[in-house]
Amino acid sequence: MEFIKKFLFHRITFLTIAILLQLLVLIGVILKFNDYFVLFYGGSILVSIIAVLGIINNQMNPIYKLAWIIPILLFPIFGGLFYIFFGGKKLGKRAKNKMTSIRDEIKNTIPPQESILEEIEAEDKIAANQSRYIQDYAYFPPHRNTVTEYLSTGEMKFERLKEELKGAKEYIFLEYFIIEEGEMWDSILEILVEKAANGVDVRVIYDDVGCLFTLPYKYDEKLEKMGIKCAVFNPLTPILSPKINNRDHRKIAIIDGHTAFTGGINLADEYINRIEKYGHWKDSAIMLKGEAVWSMTVMFLSMWDYLRGIEENLKEFKYDESLLQINCKDEDGYIQPFADSPLDDETVGEITYLNLINKAKKYVYITTPYLIIDHEMVTALSSAAKGGVDIRIITPHYADKWYVHAVTRSYYKILIESGVRIYEYLPGFIHSKNYIADDEYGVVGTINMDYRSLYLHFECGVWMYKCSSVIDMKNDFFDTLKVCKEITIEDFEDTEWYRSLGRSVLRVFAPLM
Repeated sequence: MEFIKKFLFHRITFLTIAILLQLLVLIGVILKFNDYFVLFYGGSILVSIIAVLGIINNQMNPIYKLAWIIPILLFPIFGGLFYIFFGGKKLGKRAKNKMTSIRDEIKNTIPPQESILEEIEAEDKIAANQSRYIQDYAYFPPHRNTVTEYLSTGEMKFERLKEELKGAKEYIFLEYFIIEEGEMWDSILEILVEKAANGVDVRVIYDDVGCLFTLPYKYDEKLEKMGIKCAVFNPLTPILSPKINNRDHRKIAIIDGHTAFTGGINLADEYINRIEKYGHWKDSAIMLKGEAVWSMTVMFLSMWDYLRGIEENLKEFKYDESLLQINCKDEDGYIQPFADSPLDDETVGEITYLNLINKAKKYVYITTPYLIIDHEMVTALSSAAKGGVDIRIITPHYADKWYVHAVTRSYYKILIESGVRIYEYLPGFIHSKNYIADDEYGVVGTINMDYRSLYLHFECGVWMYKCSSVIDMKNDFFDTLKVCKEITIEDFEDTEWYRSLGRSVLRVFAPLM
């Protein structure tokens, strides 16, 4: 009874009812115009034709286009209208203009680092080209005078995060896709409340859809009463809108401008294996200390100002570099945090990944929870493997979403036939988003290898070149391989025909998942 009561009064129930009522009104309108069926049908066909033409001439990925064109052609009466409501990936014009002004503020706040790029170019032209792309199109430059610490599990990140939070003196900024009440969040919240009471500027951003089932309604107001400033990204409303596609999938923690964390780990108990959802949860994070933290601070503040509708002098939050006590060695290399927005039509995350694959000489090792990739990524992985580059990918053995896992497995055969080696993490679910290449390059961040992360969500990551953490990532990869099963061509021999067919159908509509 308690479960039924909770379900009936949950926000998602009211949202679902509201949307169903809108659909019923739409059906009622259709029935009302039944006497004018020819006009209505013709108008619907015209809307669908316009939608298809718009999709064809759009710069979106061809696979994403196909996934929308097929249902529109199959259901021409509703297809066009459905695309108008759910197919867009852009916010409104006013919101986009506002986001553009924030982008300009980022460019003005963080100047390009041409001298550091020249240093990188002196060592390797290919590395400099990768770094320059991120600087020119994501507006975040490379940094030195920064040390990194690779955290190979959620438990390690949890302990290091608490340790750093306890030492905060000026401000704490947290931005997470999922926050859930439990041991992890409750212990962090206790620190935040204490710090806020002592005058520390504590701010929290969480995504409304990501926290739909994990936090109570208007949880932001509860935090505000505790002295913690809070902003909710893109609140879910009971109105049909394409804005639901754009989510804040980033995971960022910043302490006083000198320390930052990012990676795949949200603030919920499954990420530290206090509860079990899909077997053992394997994840990772990166901790930065030093000048590169400034990029992540601006990353957070630009989102904060956008959500709160304010304008701050971001430079006031810059940590005094003269106070930095960083013992950097030459081999600590170059660190370049970056953000990826769905609103600028520049797929920074995907191109950063493609650059690593296409320029690799020896190997590329990847861990990802989802392998739902477009033709360009399949071609890059296959071509590199055929050219002798050791390409290995670890994916989960236990699925968090069965249909998404089915699509992931649908890509195995073509990649394996090209020489890519694929492994499944037998203990459970692997959520890390790591790239390692040639003992020189590494990327840790929030960007999954799927359409939502690469095209629809706000994401972030850290690109590293000749950084000591890259070797730590490589060692973690091989330690993880010890509990993985390699997938071979023989594994496909006994696959039932209907299962293969189902995966093929799901794969066509993968961009809409």
